[in-house]
Amino acid sequence: MQMTPQMGYDRAITVFSPDGRLFQVEYAREAVKRGTTAAGVKSKDGVVLLVDKRITSRLIEAESIEKIFQIDDHIGAATSGLVADARALVDRARVEAQINKVSYDEQVGVEVLAKKICDHKQSYTQYGGARPYGTALLIAGVDDSRPRLFETDPSGALLEYKATAIGAGRSSFMEIFETDYSDDMDMDAAIMLGMKALYRSTEGKLNAATLEVGLVTLEERQFRKLSEDEVETYVTRIQEELKDEFADEEENTESSEEGAEE
Repeated sequence: MQMTPQMGYDRAITVFSPDGRLFQVEYAREAVKRGTTAAGVKSKDGVVLLVDKRITSRLIEAESIEKIFQIDDHIGAATSGLVADARALVDRARVEAQINKVSYDEQVGVEVLAKKICDHKQSYTQYGGARPYGTALLIAGVDDSRPRLFETDPSGALLEYKATAIGAGRSSFMEIFETDYSDDMDMDAAIMLGMKALYRSTEGKLNAATLEVGLVTLEERQFRKLSEDEVETYVTRIQEELKDEFADEEENTESSEEGAEE
C-alpha cells in the first residue's frame, strides 16, 4: 500500500508537513469549531460576552456549566472548545493579573494580558511532549479610555475585533455582525445584537437558563454576569422583535408539505 504524502506529519507537534502545516494545531482548531458558540460585541461604552451553553440533558444543572469567567475586576473571558483547557488558561490569566497588580500597583492592560496568554499557548506549539490547548478565548475588558475585545487561537495568534464569535456557529454570527454592527451602538444595542445572532443560530429556541451574558462598562469598570432575570428580559425582547421570522418559515414548510401530500 502506497503511503499518502501527509501521513505521519500529525504524530508530533514539532513536525511541519511539506506544505508548511502543523496538523496538531489544526486539530486543536477543529476542537474549537465543535464547541459551543461564544460571541463578543464592543459598544461605545463597554463590551459584552454571550454564550449559549448547549445543555445536552435535562438532568444537568445549567448553572454547573460555566463558559464565561471573570479574570480581573475589569476583564472577563468566554471560551469555546475543551472547557478543562480553558479553566487552566483562566487560572493562569488570573495569576498574571495579580502579578501585575503586586509588581506595578496597577491593573493589567487587556492587551498585555491577552498577549501573555497567547505567548503561553504558542509555547505549546513549539516543543514536543505536550499537545496544544484545544480551546479559544474571547478576552474582553476596558483600558483607560476604551473597551477592548481580543480573540485568541490555539496557535497563539491574537486579533482584536469590534464583534466576533468562536465555536460551532461562528459563520452565521459573523454574517449578522458584518451586516448589523455599528460603531456608535450603546451597551443595550450591543447585547440585543448578540441576542439576535443567538436567536437566529438556535432558530428561535432561546432559553435564559442556558445563556450566559457578561459585560463591563467604561463607567463602572467592573466585569459582571447578568442574572437569569436580566437575561430573560433580553430574551423576551428579542423574541418579540423577531417572532415573525421563524413563524413565516414554519408556515411555508407546512404549506409545501401539504402540497406534496396532495
